[in-house]
Amino acid sequence: MALINKNQKLSDVILEDPSIITVLNRFNIFLGVGDKTVEQACNEGKLNSEFFLIILNTFTNEEYFPEKLLKNFDVKLIIGYLNNTNNYYKQFIIPNIESHFNLLLKRSEDDNTNLELLRKFFLEVKSELLNRIASDTNTLFKETLLLDKNKGNRLSDDDIQITNGETTDDAIEDKIDDLVNMFIIHLTGKYDTNLCVAVLFAIISLKKDLCQNNRIRNRILMPIHHYLKSQQAND
Repeated sequence: MALINKNQKLSDVILEDPSIITVLNRFNIFLGVGDKTVEQACNEGKLNSEFFLIILNTFTNEEYFPEKLLKNFDVKLIIGYLNNTNNYYKQFIIPNIESHFNLLLKRSEDDNTNLELLRKFFLEVKSELLNRIASDTNTLFKETLLLDKNKGNRLSDDDIQITNGETTDDAIEDKIDDLVNMFIIHLTGKYDTNLCVAVLFAIISLKKDLCQNNRIRNRILMPIHHYLKSQQAND
């Protein structure tokens, strides 16, 4: 997909990749966008258009990730987006998967199905993701905002470097991959096909979303957090 620009109609962007609707919602942009361009939507919503475009392009293009630009944005802007994303996982996508999973089990009466095993594995993924969201909310986000406030000036790209110990690997992503593989390779018995596909697609959608946003969390916010902590220790 070509990079989105400020002069494109937002409706065209959505039609090309409908999965972006969930990202727009995090900026309080909902369906019924009319003929507004991306820039007009940002002006109407009082959004930082440069940050908005970077987030949309990061989500829709796996090869696109402007680290230098992202590191130069206000820390509050980055954390605000990540917090909205975590709320989306917690309030919408996780409950949606769980409710459909429960309905799938209810409608699958075959004793030979291993859906209950798959559901238990999903509940482990859910628990780990919710625990990380709680940690982000209560520790990482709050501490980074406080450290940034105390620093009192804007960070530069020269300040923030990804250390050798920094990693973008994510255990939750790996577990979701395992769950998807279990559905595709190891599912047994008779089951409601439509519901099963709905559950699988929702899990795959969560994986894509999590992967794209982990790039921002792990490669942008975490190095900023580490840098601010090191500066505090040196003061």
